[in-house]
Order: sequence, then structure tokens, then C-alpha cells
Amino acid sequence: MNSHSASSQAILITGATSGIGLACANYYTSQGFHVIACGRNESILNGLNTKHFLTFDITSAEQVTAASIALKQHLSQHDLQLTQVILNAGTCEYIENVFEFDAALFSRVITTNLIAIGYCIEAFLPLMAKGGQLGLMSSSATYLPFPRAEAYGASKAAISYLGRSLRMDLAAKPNQAIGVSVICPGFVKTPLTDKNDFAMPMRVSSEQAAQRIFAGMEKRHFEIHFPKRFTFILKCLSWLPEKLLINMLAEKSTK
Repeated sequence: MNSHSASSQAILITGATSGIGLACANYYTSQGFHVIACGRNESILNGLNTKHFLTFDITSAEQVTAASIALKQHLSQHDLQLTQVILNAGTCEYIENVFEFDAALFSRVITTNLIAIGYCIEAFLPLMAKGGQLGLMSSSATYLPFPRAEAYGASKAAISYLGRSLRMDLAAKPNQAIGVSVICPGFVKTPLTDKNDFAMPMRVSSEQAAQRIFAGMEKRHFEIHFPKRFTFILKCLSWLPEKLLINMLAEKSTK
């Protein structure tokens, strides 16, 4: 991806205090990269084996801007190239009763999973080195409509579109040559998915997810999706007529 040595390549990862973000921070560190772990919990960040950390809330535009100023100074002081940014931080909440639609929940999820990504892109994209790669965390849930996933699915579908659109505009800037990867995991064992009350077929560990993300980012893949068997099934099902999908996937009320 980049002619610089791994130790001179800075990798910024948001949501690095747990789940996929934590696993990515650990894996990139093990490969010799200068990892800048980001999150809200300073005590966890301070305990990581990464080179540097930034503490901020991605939903606060002011905190994200302050983090970008600190990041710019850190890159300059240590002669680093910001070659990858993985915007992984996010949340998941479900609409339990569609007839009592929880607009506050919907707003929380959209703000964290989408609006906050805009803050991060504004702050960190200008700091990326030529030939860098931006990773946006979407989900394989975008391939199909799932019950109760109005907020989560909508936020991740928007991220997928955002990534495709960004890719178009960045391709028109050959002097920068920054690529975009949209990351679409299947079920990954994390503190968020541990709360799910439904079956999660072919679930992989966060460590396995990190290795797949690492490989996909290094190869500058447009879409990084895994596990492949699971995502292939979802993509095939997405070709079915909508009426058939509703009959297959809708949760039938017993009341």
C-alpha cells in the first residue's frame, strides 16, 4: 500500500476499546504499525499496547476537531504518515415495537453510526497521506431488510452509500489517491452481539474479523465482507422478490 516502513505508518482506529476495534488495534500493533487507538474510555486506552491513543467522543464535533489537532501534532513530531483510518466506532439498538416507534433510539443510532462518521471524515481525511486507505464500518445487514433493524440497518446502509460516493469523488483527486473500503462483517463476537437474543450463524471472533479487515485494507478492496459463505448467502437471498423475503424474514407475532 505504501512505500514507508510499517513503523512509520500511522493507523487510526476509532472504537478501539472493545470488539472489532480493539482486535484491529492489537493486530495492527502486532504487525509493527504505529497504531493510534481512539475511544471514550481513557483507562482502557491507556492499558493497550499501542503507540498512542486519543480520547474523544465521536458524536461531539468539538471533541473530534480537538482530536484531529492533537493527531496532526503527533504525526509531525514523530515523522509519521497517516496511511489508514478505520472508522469502526458504532452502536446497535433495535426497534422492539414498530407501533411504538422509538424516535429517540433511532436518532441515537443514526447520530453515532452516521452523523459522527461525517465529523471524523471532516477531521481526519485531510491528514491522510497520499495513497492512504479509509475504512468505513458498514454491515452485511445492509444486504437484506431484517426485523427490528430499522435504525441500525438504515445507518449502515447510509454508510455503504457514503463509502461508494466518497470513492467516486476521491478518484477524481489523483494527486491524493486515497482509497475507500466499505467493511461489511457478518456476525462477529463482540460485547454488542453478545446482547443479541437471536441465532447468529457462522459468527466469527473479533480476532478473525481483524485479520480479514487488515488483509482487505492492505489490498485496497472496495468491499471487505466476511465470512464469505455467510455474506454470499445473504447476497443471493437479496435477489429474491420482496414479498418472498417478507414471508421468510418477518418475525410473526404470536399475540
